[in-house]
Amino acid sequence: MVELSWSGQRVPAIAEELRCNPKTVRRWLHRFNRSGLDGLEDMGGQGRKRRITEAERSMIIGLVRQPAPGRLTVQAGGELAAEDESGPPEWTLDALAAEAQRRGIEIGRSQVRRILLAERVRWRRTRSWTRSRDADFEGKGQGSSSSTPARPAARRSSAPTSSDR
Repeated sequence: MVELSWSGQRVPAIAEELRCNPKTVRRWLHRFNRSGLDGLEDMGGQGRKRRITEAERSMIIGLVRQPAPGRLTVQAGGELAAEDESGPPEWTLDALAAEAQRRGIEIGRSQVRRILLAERVRWRRTRSWTRSRDADFEGKGQGSSSSTPARPAARRSSAPTSSDR
């Protein structure tokens, strides 16, 4: 771009020759005029800086791996007890955000959700009432209503197959 500009070509002609936008050519020429060859190097650091450090992100992910403070666990004597009975029994986004804030991380519920989704971490346990360890427990069986339509089968191609012949 700089060489073509020095040879007397105008910005639209340079953009057409290099197959780029004229604004791009102008931006690079302005950077070169302002800073010389250093202006053509990658400036880095573009965009908004992260507010949450990697250590803080790891701490939030680590919270999910620990039992919630209000979760009942069986103690050595066979009794049920929670670490903090006033705490949440299950991790929710609100509970995770509150615990992170208690530990000094300024974070909101939506950002906790984004972090966990990006890391593919489940913060919700599967519902315990949908399964049972009881040997006599019987599941629901088929659907609960005949009015609920079945999922349509995968579409078949119109070309005959060997089984159609």
